[in-house]
Amino acid sequence: MSGAGVPSQRAARGSGAGKGADARGGRAQNDSPRKAGSSIHQRQKLLLPASSCWAPGDRARFRASRHGPFFPKLTVCLFLFVFLLPSVLSLPRPRLFRSVFSPDPQMSFPFRVLQISSFANSSWTRMDFLGWLGELQPYTWRNESDTIRFLKPWSQGTFSDQQWEQLQHTFQVYRSSSTRVIWEFIKMQPDELPLEIQGSAGCKLLPRNTSESFLRAAFQGRYVLSFQGMSWVSTPDAPPWIQEVCKMLNRDQGTKETVHWLLHDIFPELVRGLLQTGKSELEKQVKPEAWLSSGPPPGPGRLLLVCHVSGFYPKPVRAMWMRGEQEQPGTQQGDVMPNADWTWYLRVTLEVAAGEAAGLSCRVRHSSLGDQDLVLYWDGNHVSRSLTVVLVILAFVLLFVGGLVFWFKKRRRYQDIP
Repeated sequence: MSGAGVPSQRAARGSGAGKGADARGGRAQNDSPRKAGSSIHQRQKLLLPASSCWAPGDRARFRASRHGPFFPKLTVCLFLFVFLLPSVLSLPRPRLFRSVFSPDPQMSFPFRVLQISSFANSSWTRMDFLGWLGELQPYTWRNESDTIRFLKPWSQGTFSDQQWEQLQHTFQVYRSSSTRVIWEFIKMQPDELPLEIQGSAGCKLLPRNTSESFLRAAFQGRYVLSFQGMSWVSTPDAPPWIQEVCKMLNRDQGTKETVHWLLHDIFPELVRGLLQTGKSELEKQVKPEAWLSSGPPPGPGRLLLVCHVSGFYPKPVRAMWMRGEQEQPGTQQGDVMPNADWTWYLRVTLEVAAGEAAGLSCRVRHSSLGDQDLVLYWDGNHVSRSLTVVLVILAFVLLFVGGLVFWFKKRRRYQDIP
C-alpha cells in the first residue's frame, strides 16, 4: 500500500492540467472539492478517452456532468395524480404493496472485493482476491496468476480493454506494494508469524445516482482499521500498534488518492456497467422445487417434519410450517446453501407430537412464484429420505457380502475336486 511517489507526481501534473482545462471550459477554478469525510458519494459520469492513463488526480482526463433535479409544474403533478391514482388503486393489494416496498434492483447487488493474505514464514506467502456482485462471483485473482480472471461472460462490464488493462496494472502495483509493507511490519513484529490479513472493499448503489463505499482490514480474524473519507482510521478495540500503522499510511498521500479514486469513482462505474451487461443473469428467476420428509425422531411420540426447498434463484426465500393460516412458532429455518448450478437450497424443520402432525403444511414464498405461494400438505405417509438411503446402502452391502460368500464357496468346491 505504498508507492506514493508515482501517484503523487501524476496527481500534481493532473492538478495543473485540470486547472487549465477548467479555464478553457469556462468553469470556475475554485470549485469546492468533494467532502472527504462522507462515505456517500454523488455519481460523476466518467468519460474516459482512449488516451487516458486512468491515474487518480488527472482531473483534465475526467469530465463530470451533473444533472439538476427536475421539478414538474403543479399542473403536471395534478394531472398525474388525478389520472394515475385510480389505476394504482385498482391493482391487487399484495401486488401493490410488493411493488411499493420492493427494493431497487440496483441496491440488491452490492459489489465487494475480498483479499486473503497469508504469511506463514519468511519463505511462504500467499495473496488471493475474490470479487462478488450480490451472490454471484464474476472475478477471481489467484496468487499464482498475474491477471484477474473473468468468471462470467459479462465480467468486463462497459469498460474497454484498455481501461481494464490500466485497472489491472493499478491492482498489480497495489499487490506488490502491500506485500512489501506487510513484510516491513513483520520485521518489526517477528513474533506475529504466522500472519493472516483479510481485506474487504466495495460499494453499493443508492438512489439519486449516489453510492456508498467501504474498505476494512482485519488482522488475525479481527477488524482493526478502515478507510473513511481520505484517512485510515483504527477501530476502538485495535491493538495500539495499529494506530502507528494508520499514521504511516496517512502520510502516503498518493495511495490515499488512489484508494479514494477506486472506491468512489471506479467501483460505482464498474457496478453500473455490470448491471447492464449481466442483466439477464442477475435478474433471472428460477422456481423452487419442494418436498417433505421426516427426520430422525427427536424423542418418544415425537416427529421431526422436514421441508426441503431447492433449485431456486435468486437467494431470498421464505419457507414456514403452517397450520391453516397460522405460522407454527417452532419452525426452524436452516442456512440457505448453494447448489452446484448456482441455485440455492433451504431446509426447514418442525418438531411436533405424533398426533399433531395432521393438518400441517409447508408454505414457500419466492419472487419467481409471484403471488402464488407453493404449499405442500403433510399427509403422514412421508418417509425419511435419509432412512431410504440407509436402506438402499444396506441392501447393496448385503448383496455384495452374499456374492462374496457364494464366490468363495464355489471356488472352494472346485479346489476339493481331485
